[in-house]
Amino acid sequence: MSSFGKLFRVTTFGESHCKGVGVIVDGCPPGLQLTESDVQVQLTRRRPGQSKLTTPRDEKDKVTIYSGTELGYTLGTPIGLMVVNTDQRPNDYSNAIVYPRPSHADYTYLEKYTLKATSGGGRASARETIGRVAAGAIAEKYLKEAFGIEIVSFVSSVGDISMYPTKFEEFPKFLELLENVTREQVDETEVRCPDPDYAEKFRNKILETRGQHDSIGGTLVCVIRNVPAGLGEPCFDKLEAQLAQAMLSLPATKGFEIGSGFIGTTLNGHVHNDPFIKKENGKLGTSTNYSGGIQGGISNGETIYFRVAFKPVATIGLAQKTCTFDGTEGELAAKGRHDPCVVSRAVPIVETMSALVIMDNLLIQLSRQAATSYLKKDNIPPVLVGKLPPENETENQENNA
Repeated sequence: MSSFGKLFRVTTFGESHCKGVGVIVDGCPPGLQLTESDVQVQLTRRRPGQSKLTTPRDEKDKVTIYSGTELGYTLGTPIGLMVVNTDQRPNDYSNAIVYPRPSHADYTYLEKYTLKATSGGGRASARETIGRVAAGAIAEKYLKEAFGIEIVSFVSSVGDISMYPTKFEEFPKFLELLENVTREQVDETEVRCPDPDYAEKFRNKILETRGQHDSIGGTLVCVIRNVPAGLGEPCFDKLEAQLAQAMLSLPATKGFEIGSGFIGTTLNGHVHNDPFIKKENGKLGTSTNYSGGIQGGISNGETIYFRVAFKPVATIGLAQKTCTFDGTEGELAAKGRHDPCVVSRAVPIVETMSALVIMDNLLIQLSRQAATSYLKKDNIPPVLVGKLPPENETENQENNA
């Protein structure tokens, strides 16, 4: 399906080589200051042709808001946004009309819909993510202004070169980075890694792969700070489950882990558990954060962090043995313009998809709190809110036991 979210609901439209791509955003609160420039920042970070590490397709991805705002403010009505495609080259895909490209979606789309787009991958193209990024940029703005929520993603590995912890003992230092990293630091390098040494290694690996007319995969880390406790809808819509769905719905994603992830499975419980403490603001928190800011499927007020794996881009310049849709053996070498590695351009996509998940869950929780506020709570038993009953009630309970 092409829609995502419940109260903050987005529906994307468009294909790689059609006239344009865009999104309808329904459920944005009225009164948010919003112009095209607020959305354009993330679209510019996502756009192709921004460096030697990306596809040379030259799209400016300039967004236009068609509805839902007036005089620079949201009206609470559906917001329509669109980006016009200007640099399509459908002839580059002429040889793919009869050949399903290896590890691409040509075959599966034909099997599902009985026909397929003839060029550019159709809805399976990364051009589809423009609508997600535009909608997520709106969500980000609200989250930042209303709750101070910050979302930062960065490249953590390319191929077999990784800055991500491989041992549990390395986690505390890495978590310190997550608490302080900024988008400005991430964007200082074209590969979008806040560590200059690793950024150079990543860059060289991507350029080497590009020179071989091949592609390579990598991982991104995303951190979400200042998320209030209470977001998430157990049992089937746990917050980490929604984040995983959001990330794995992105093109080329192959893996997701949150908090200590797979490294955490090697530990004993007494090492991995996050003890509760009373923080300076008077609220409960945890002294460690191996849970990744979510417990029981609900945010606990700590920083949320997770990692996403992206496979090597399926379309490459090297000739590959394959067969036509009717089974005739042949060889296919792609002529289109493609990224040798998607991770640097995926950074704003991961950030904005995270924003969509948090925004939707925040509106759901605020609705629940508003509805509950109208109820009288004078007679609710103390034990239901984590408190011991008065001594006389305790004695009565013991006598009646």
